[in-house]
Amino acid sequence: MHFAATAFATAFAIVDPIGMIPLTLAVMGRVPTEMQARTVDRAVLVAAAILFVMGILGHVIMRSLGITLPAFMIAGGILLLLISIDMVFARRIGAKQTPEEAREDASTENPAVFPLAIPMIAGPGAIASVFLLIGLARGSWAAFSIVAAGYAVALVATWACMRAATLIAKKIGHTGINVVTRLFGIILAALAIQFILNGLAQTHVFK
Repeated sequence: MHFAATAFATAFAIVDPIGMIPLTLAVMGRVPTEMQARTVDRAVLVAAAILFVMGILGHVIMRSLGITLPAFMIAGGILLLLISIDMVFARRIGAKQTPEEAREDASTENPAVFPLAIPMIAGPGAIASVFLLIGLARGSWAAFSIVAAGYAVALVATWACMRAATLIAKKIGHTGINVVTRLFGIILAALAIQFILNGLAQTHVFK
């Protein structure tokens, strides 16, 4: 139950379905109305495929580069902490989209893959969190299933929020979106610190 709670909380905090509403509204302004629903569908499917593949290949990549799980837990925790700080202060999340990517976004005709799928949904923070949770699963298929379920539910919620972005924005307003995003940011910050502490506890220096 503890692992399941961690996996689901991490998935929802890092993917941030509510936080995708203003991003979707900003991007969809340049997409024809008849293509918006199809664009959202494609973006979520591409993001899901990326997270699934990275979840499978994560351990292989780490082993080939000689990266230990504690090292990745510390590095991933720091990255998630930086993202959470941006969320709490309602700033543009640098780990999701750089100024250069934003400029390229302005000239992109179909934004489903870029910037919606990458880096807005399946950004570095989401990929790092998948790596971390898969590492914590320690080869348990039950734990793998929990991680997959957590991100599947988070992506379905993201899809629903993106499809209903205009309606939701009218209902809760810009202030409501910022409040929810800040709440997710606080949760993510606590999880990030816990990842860092767990990584430090597993190193030889702190044993």
